[in-house]
Amino acid sequence: MRLALEEARRAGTDVPVGAVVLAPDGTTVLAGGHNEREATGDPTAHAEVLAIRRAAARLGEWRLAGCTLVVTLEPCTMCAGALVQSRVDRVVYGARDEKAGAAGSLWDVVRDRRLNHRPEVIEGVLADECARLLTDFFRDR
Repeated sequence: MRLALEEARRAGTDVPVGAVVLAPDGTTVLAGGHNEREATGDPTAHAEVLAIRRAAARLGEWRLAGCTLVVTLEPCTMCAGALVQSRVDRVVYGARDEKAGAAGSLWDVVRDRRLNHRPEVIEGVLADECARLLTDFFRDR
């Protein structure tokens, strides 16, 4: 989660959310990303989507079986869908997103029994630190 927080701090004018994808060994970082919506004008440039794209490119494979995505904020519905579609085995997140979260708070897309893949979810890792980064960003705006 510390690496994801480092990614979040690189977001510049974007909402400070960071993500890293870990290889199946649980320690090797395949890719990272931070929100780049403002920087690129791309509404899909969320930290999770960018990290997933980069990890898949590095592996040369769209299936990220065995991999873990670590992200500072609970994934939204788009990112939760990307997690399911990429076959990530687990998602670890810091702060809950009561307004748009789709991994247990507002929705639970990633664990919907109707889907063919359901990653494990671990929530609340360094939650206070992750939430503080977001609170400070929005307070300063």
